[in-house]
Amino acid sequence: MNPHALISRLTSDRPQRIGFYGTSLTAAGGWVPQVTEVLTTRFPGLVTTFNGAESGMHSGWGLANLDARVLVHRPESLFIEFAVNDACERFGITVAEARENLENMVDRVLAQNPDCAIILQVMSPVLDRPPGHAGHRPELVAYQENYRAVGRERGILVIDHMPAWTKLLTENEAQFRSWVPDGLHPVAEGYAHVVVPVILGELGV
Repeated sequence: MNPHALISRLTSDRPQRIGFYGTSLTAAGGWVPQVTEVLTTRFPGLVTTFNGAESGMHSGWGLANLDARVLVHRPESLFIEFAVNDACERFGITVAEARENLENMVDRVLAQNPDCAIILQVMSPVLDRPPGHAGHRPELVAYQENYRAVGRERGILVIDHMPAWTKLLTENEAQFRSWVPDGLHPVAEGYAHVVVPVILGELGV
């Protein structure tokens, strides 16, 4: 597998401004500093990063705040994930609206920089909560599929963490619950063992 454009550029000594944009899974996700550390160690002096994510937000917020949180930094590579909160019933965002928001974010990023290496992410499963709970996500799979579909149709890398997390949940639920104690947010150790290896593998590091 050839390295992703982000890695190819770094390997060619081209500095990269890497952005992270999404929900609490990115704003407070241990994977962000962990991946950053790997890249800055491997490519010293070439990597700068910013994190424009915000806990509790969705793609509608992401689109509305794209200028202030992302475009102002003029990213050359950008990770995006909002599906987990788009699926939250209390926000009232339909699957179609979530996809439109994602497409619009991609369009605006590429309008600023057609060479921006966008990376879409499908994050971890969410353990079911009682119906009517503020965090209820009965159609999470459909919102996640938006990212896979947009990636396929537009030739954008999609890093899908569901297979690794689902395998762990199936084979060792106790370990899953240890690493995702609230059923939604992995702890740093969980990110290090499950998420970061997938990201680095997909990027070709």
